[in-house]
Amino acid sequence: MTGRIIRSLSGFYEVQTEKGPITCRARGNFRKQKLVPLTGDLVEISATGKKGMLEQILPRKNRFVRPAVSNLDALVVFAANVNPVTEPFLIDRVSAIAGNQEVPVIICINKTDLDPAIELADIYRKAGFPVICTSAQDGTGVEDLRAAIAGKFVAFTGNSGVGKSSILNRLLPELALQTGEVSEKLGRGRHTTRHVEIYTLDRGTFVADTPGFSSFDTDKMEVILKENLQYAFPDFAPYLGKCRFHDCAHLKEPDCAVTQALRVGEIQHSRYDSYVRLYEKAKEIKTWELE
Repeated sequence: MTGRIIRSLSGFYEVQTEKGPITCRARGNFRKQKLVPLTGDLVEISATGKKGMLEQILPRKNRFVRPAVSNLDALVVFAANVNPVTEPFLIDRVSAIAGNQEVPVIICINKTDLDPAIELADIYRKAGFPVICTSAQDGTGVEDLRAAIAGKFVAFTGNSGVGKSSILNRLLPELALQTGEVSEKLGRGRHTTRHVEIYTLDRGTFVADTPGFSSFDTDKMEVILKENLQYAFPDFAPYLGKCRFHDCAHLKEPDCAVTQALRVGEIQHSRYDSYVRLYEKAKEIKTWELE
């Protein structure tokens, strides 16, 4: 039978099927083929009662290293402008990784009861992202978020302490997920979500809650090839193909349409700064290592 992996933990995979959840192990040939099942995978299993074996991973339409999830219809990137403050580079790196796989991104700015984060929201609206401002404390924006993800399989991701699990509790109160305090001294949240797990909000709407990350964790994320990076920034799209050089890197080349747009304020400086940081990292990739 077929199903979707809704939880992966310590070598066990809970697969949701028409007959209910079945706990499975992966066959030994998965390890030999270096196949790692991910939460969100559609799989074929064999089962006896409530126990089974993973037989095959069906073709994925996308996959992510962090969060470790597959087959997303959209990625919801959480941020906050207070306790903890989200560094825009974190948002930009995650959204670029999603954009590189043509996965739509929704920016959710939480804790707006403490700080409305008007400037942060403005950066991403101008960059072309849908932005939803929420408060897990008073429920602001929660129904807007529910409408934005209706009928989709999405993942909630973001730095630790921004309130992913708190918003999920608002969307589905019966979950009563554990939420963590944010360290006032360090400005970081504690990791209360330890693994990726999928929750059903309503018919056709599924949310994968993922562990939070810090700025140090970005090194564990996948790196985009430098020649593909420009396409992962939707705010660059109107200017691509208009530079003097067809292979323009949009750094210091003359007559670059992207840097001209930056100078006149059509591209936000924080977004361009993130592009440069990611480009410098992408230059380190040796394509032969990826083969």
